[in-house]
Amino acid sequence: MRMLFVVLLAALTVGAQARPPRLTPANVGDLVEAWRYDTRESTLPVFPARKKPAFEATPVYADGRLYLSTPGGLVIALDAETGAEAWRVDLAVLRGLDYGDFANRGVTVAGDRVYAGTSDARLACLMRADGRPCDGFGVGGQIRLDQGLRRPPKWKGEWSLTSPPVVYRDVVIVGSSIADNSRLDMTSGEVRAFDAKSGALRWTFHPLPADSPAGAANTWSRLTVDDASGLVYLPVGSASPDYFGGDRPGDNAHANSIVALKAATGEVAWAFQTVHHDLWDYDVASQPLLFPGRRGPSVAVGSKTGHLFLFDRITGAPHFPVVERKVPASDVPEEHAAPTQPFPSKPASLVAQAVTEADIWGATPAEREACLARFRTLRYDGMFTPPSLKGSLQIPGSIGGLHWGGMAWDETHRLVIAPVNRLGWVVRLIPHAEFTAARQGAGRAQVTEQAGTPYAMSREVFFSPEGRPCLAPPWGELVAVRVDTGEIAWRSVLGDLRELVGLSAPAVPASTGSPNLGGPAIAAGGVLFIGATIDPYLRAFATADGRELWKARLPTSARATPLVYTAPSGREMVAIAAGGHDTPLSKPGTTLHVFALPAR
Repeated sequence: MRMLFVVLLAALTVGAQARPPRLTPANVGDLVEAWRYDTRESTLPVFPARKKPAFEATPVYADGRLYLSTPGGLVIALDAETGAEAWRVDLAVLRGLDYGDFANRGVTVAGDRVYAGTSDARLACLMRADGRPCDGFGVGGQIRLDQGLRRPPKWKGEWSLTSPPVVYRDVVIVGSSIADNSRLDMTSGEVRAFDAKSGALRWTFHPLPADSPAGAANTWSRLTVDDASGLVYLPVGSASPDYFGGDRPGDNAHANSIVALKAATGEVAWAFQTVHHDLWDYDVASQPLLFPGRRGPSVAVGSKTGHLFLFDRITGAPHFPVVERKVPASDVPEEHAAPTQPFPSKPASLVAQAVTEADIWGATPAEREACLARFRTLRYDGMFTPPSLKGSLQIPGSIGGLHWGGMAWDETHRLVIAPVNRLGWVVRLIPHAEFTAARQGAGRAQVTEQAGTPYAMSREVFFSPEGRPCLAPPWGELVAVRVDTGEIAWRSVLGDLRELVGLSAPAVPASTGSPNLGGPAIAAGGVLFIGATIDPYLRAFATADGRELWKARLPTSARATPLVYTAPSGREMVAIAAGGHDTPLSKPGTTLHVFALPAR
């Protein structure tokens, strides 16, 4: 008996020693690329808007495979250990449409099915085993999503789907991606649930009243389902158009809100509006993050404003008081800006919401003087300065603050960790008589019509003549918040653009940080992984204190959120899509990269 015990103990010891180590701050520096996969999709811009494809997919891991999708409609299953292609289906997304965004952030896997949305307004159901269309789902395994809307789109491509659907029990729930600024009455932004087996419509949630002259108020970012409570959390965007609200008076109902719906029926359980009568394109863009609060299940909601709101997940009660503060009034005669806006008492804003001349920056004295000169021409009254005819400075800008990359939960240290941007934007309202001339002379600015209102709009990043941000770096950071106290735990500079924008010491002696789009993912051993920056790296940080631990250069930047998963062998692996950013500093890409500790 004693000999049998010794043999068993020896066997267990050998098994324990053979188990691959998990990723920790101590060993993450040893990560190497295990494999890569090229989707081989075209990166040519789509017409007529010349939008570049945005490969933003986060793979989904299930039973030894990774599942991912592309802007052009490829849905792909890969062996998670080796990257070998199991199957590949082409949904053949139309490339000649006028898309607001030609992007894709991934698929959803539920049971034996894979659900994929497309930019040309389809929801496809594929069998997980081999990628064939699901029998009985819609027509040939697909349903059209641009039909049956309260206000149908006026052109192909106005309504699209860029983020994956979510599944709750027997329903699949989808939002939409709608360009906000073309006109007042953009297509409607309802959220819908379809039968997961047949594709039949089960319920519809309308974020705006039926008589609203506005459209959009759509949920274009990722939804979150809480299986335990049966709620689905919607991060709702702004009503159309973004920068003039004189023809859509009032708070605009559930626009710019976190809305908790009963996932089975679509009934509103609770809602909170983060921005009243939005004039800044301050969508709730971040995916709501579920976490275990000290007093019960909780949800974190990030806004482009830089605010982070923490709520009871079931009731919507805020963990810390929310205060309505007076904000600047509009000087545009036809506009009636909201007199107050909600500010959480804790945590403090994750980004600066006010700047002075001391914050205006340039790499040389001449560059700073040029930025200062422009700053002095703009209307700027701090946070929530309304758009104006002379031009207003908006801080943070329309990409955030917090953005669609979302946040991550560190259960060991009880932290919510989020990437943020520090950029200024210049927004100007343009009388329609001047619209054509403004568009022809737009330069770096985006100029759109806002038809149905008195004003077109122009918006651009607050850049120097040399094309560098006029606000002092860092231009991107990671910020960690202690959810139990509402205090900021740490900040860490995210990214470095010195090489890309031609900077060197002494102009910028330290990392500049980078504007970023894409989210973080955390390994259980206390390491956070993030791409997101314009410089082409995947980075690792210690969740305890924000120290940068490791980085790996990619062929182009990664405007996506990584996935940390454990392969069948027990190796912990990190996958990231390198698709590039929509900037001359980055090129489009089509590759998925997977990193792991060296195999023993």
